[in-house]
Amino acid sequence: MPRKLDEKDLTIFRKLAPEYADVICPGAGHAFQSILPPVSNHVADDADDFAERIRRLSDEDWQYLTEAILKGRESLSCIPEEDVEAVLAEITAHVSEDAAERVRRLYHLSECGVL
Repeated sequence: MPRKLDEKDLTIFRKLAPEYADVICPGAGHAFQSILPPVSNHVADDADDFAERIRRLSDEDWQYLTEAILKGRESLSCIPEEDVEAVLAEITAHVSEDAAERVRRLYHLSECGVL
């Protein structure tokens, strides 16, 4: 079932993309179902811009996103590997190294088609 972003999700999305007034995918015409993929693929100009944007998030935001990733509510599957590495660095800094490693394993399993 597609995920509908709630107020917490939208608050985080707006921190990452304050210039992006709408949460509608310009290519598909439907509402975004995750936070990080649209920022990576539609908002950020490049990997450096993406990394700068995600550095805006607080410990609480990263705790929330990490839990969402690990529970399958937040997707990383269509994010380029260099952006995933930036996400993992932030999770390491704001949550824990163990959580970052769990997200890394999950990302690689999904990329291999295991999940």
